[in-house]
Amino acid sequence: MAELATIARPYAEALFRVAQAGNLSSWAELVSEIAQVAAHPDVQALAHNPKVSAAQRAEIFLSALKTPANDEVKNFINTIADYDRLTLLPEIAFQFHALKNAHEGAADAEVTSAFEMTADQVNELAATLEKKFGRKLHPTVTVDSSLIGGVRVVVGDQVLDTSVRAKLQKMQAALTA
Repeated sequence: MAELATIARPYAEALFRVAQAGNLSSWAELVSEIAQVAAHPDVQALAHNPKVSAAQRAEIFLSALKTPANDEVKNFINTIADYDRLTLLPEIAFQFHALKNAHEGAADAEVTSAFEMTADQVNELAATLEKKFGRKLHPTVTVDSSLIGGVRVVVGDQVLDTSVRAKLQKMQAALTA
């Protein structure tokens, strides 16, 4: 069977082309909401229920969205439901956001900090990281107290680990070598 990413790609590309014709940022928010709804366990169970028709699945899914669906969204969800692909929506959203970032010359940055960061600290860190990585970054911050101090940043396949835990691990490796 084909991988989920391979199956999701044409849907993400089609959705991105439609979004480019409209307001890309509002579409990105809507696609994120769609992915969240699709990832819910109840929606996953609905998608796998053979007693529910494709039209019913689409109608129920659309009713679960907070944002009112326009005709383009309704058509997209109906098509996804017709082909039994509702479970692919999180992967489609992931690929949609990758296309959006590539279009904007940006990237998502996963920042893990040992302590809670203020908005000013996140903005300052993002500005510094943007210079280092040479592109606009969209940071997402999580807290992991096991880092002891510092931050760990993942941008695509690049990792910048300035945490105390990483430094201690390097020191341990150097001492035991």
